[in-house]
Amino acid sequence: MPCIFCEIGAGRVPADIVYSSPEVTAFRDINAQAPTHLLIIPNRHLVSIADLRPEDAPLLANLVSVANELARREGIADTGYRIVTNCGLNGGQTVPHLHLHLMGGRSMGWPPG
Repeated sequence: MPCIFCEIGAGRVPADIVYSSPEVTAFRDINAQAPTHLLIIPNRHLVSIADLRPEDAPLLANLVSVANELARREGIADTGYRIVTNCGLNGGQTVPHLHLHLMGGRSMGWPPG
């Protein structure tokens, strides 16, 4: 079965895309948990953050850089935001494709979940 996030990144499945480059795509989460809730994905398929290798450090830095830029664009940089990645079933990962959640626009409690 095709990966839904790979399909979104390739432009074959519609999504509310807010950022796109050859390496990274970001779009609005359809199950938003905050006023701003974006998903930032690598366009290359990786199941989770656990699959990153040392040579993937630039990709991870790019994902975080995009998240920070989108926080500024979305107007949540000054008040604060959360960047989360879930890993595996017990970590709450529901789509087996590495992705960062960028959430903001409200106060975030701790601990989560």
